[in-house]
Amino acid sequence: MAKVLDLPKLSPTMEEGQIAKWHKKEGDAVAVDDLLAEVETDKATMEYRSFDKGTLLKILAPAGSVVRLGEPVAILGTPGEDISNLAPGSSVHNAPAAAPGAAPEQSAPVAAAEPASSVGASGWIKASPYVRKLAREQGLDLVSVAGSGPNGRIVARDLSNAKPAKQAVSSETKTPTAAIAPRVESAGALAEPEARPLSMMRKAIARRLTESKQTVPHFYLTIDVDADALHNLREQINQDLASQGENAPKVSFNDLIVKACATALGRVPECNAQFTNDAILVHRRVDISVAVSVPDGLVTPVVRNADRKNVLSISAEVRDLAARAKAKKLAPEEMSNGTFSISNLGMYGIDAFAAVINPPEGAILAVGQVRREPVVKGDAVVPGRKLAMTLSCDHRVIDGAVGASFLRVLRQILEHPTQILLQ
Repeated sequence: MAKVLDLPKLSPTMEEGQIAKWHKKEGDAVAVDDLLAEVETDKATMEYRSFDKGTLLKILAPAGSVVRLGEPVAILGTPGEDISNLAPGSSVHNAPAAAPGAAPEQSAPVAAAEPASSVGASGWIKASPYVRKLAREQGLDLVSVAGSGPNGRIVARDLSNAKPAKQAVSSETKTPTAAIAPRVESAGALAEPEARPLSMMRKAIARRLTESKQTVPHFYLTIDVDADALHNLREQINQDLASQGENAPKVSFNDLIVKACATALGRVPECNAQFTNDAILVHRRVDISVAVSVPDGLVTPVVRNADRKNVLSISAEVRDLAARAKAKKLAPEEMSNGTFSISNLGMYGIDAFAAVINPPEGAILAVGQVRREPVVKGDAVVPGRKLAMTLSCDHRVIDGAVGASFLRVLRQILEHPTQILLQ
């Protein structure tokens, strides 16, 4: 018997998903656990695997479609099976039942529904980032495409009807140049902005960070660390690693800071905590979320038990997590349930900034670049290195004195960094 397949919950915070790619086509046999499609969620691109076996009779949500949880995406059954009563908009769902013994009614003629426009009221074309990417790769002009998706949305299958961008020329542009009067825009005319539809990830970022700033009482503490010793330690570690060959790993400042924070959280566990309505939860585990920039926004893969790992292990793990984050290959559990966050913008040349807390964590450390500047040592002014850090705290969990204690311990570790190697 044919069955409608709904969009399942593929990540803990997922409310809707965008079909990125179908791995089965209509008519294909499907076995239990076969990969049906890839779905872009608020966190990553997830695999949608089948819980049933049969034949894929109908795809209801083509690639590029945005579907809410529980909405139908496909129909699975046996070859040749009648699915007219399951297809969206079928007469079985829409026709009223006739009274017993009543004569059949003549249905009134119904005007054909006018297809919805693929261009929104503000002038932007209704197409997902995935479809836009396909169009760019194929040199196609979406203006010439009639969308067959919901509300006139252009989906991937519609691109077969698109014209190459260079051929999509209106009759006006074919007029000889000499016959066109120069166009003079009024002083008040403004160029229309480019409208970029929100990805699943960007929607999630907007929702979560708005919630964080509206519901979490932030306050900020900043320190400036003498980074000479940290710089020298990193240089020495990487020189020693280089002797292993040209493919030897390298340790970054961020790797050392992750380990230093893990050590400091062990000494000031009150900063390794979160707020609940009934209690403050002080975690016994030190799981550090590391902010990673990806094309669609930002994700925070988690280094589990960072206090128990050495710097080389942390370095290798962060590189692996970051690479898989950018490829959208992280599992939801690898991006959730951290206890403390680090956001480092030093590699972008930022000296200092304040980050937004990643709920339900109680704090996030914002790290700037290592700066070369004159410093006072004894009675002399000498060349030195400084590193600014700002701790954003949830005041429901962390008071000012507690946050200051954590930063004092962290500064002491970073300015005497051999401690990082002893744990």
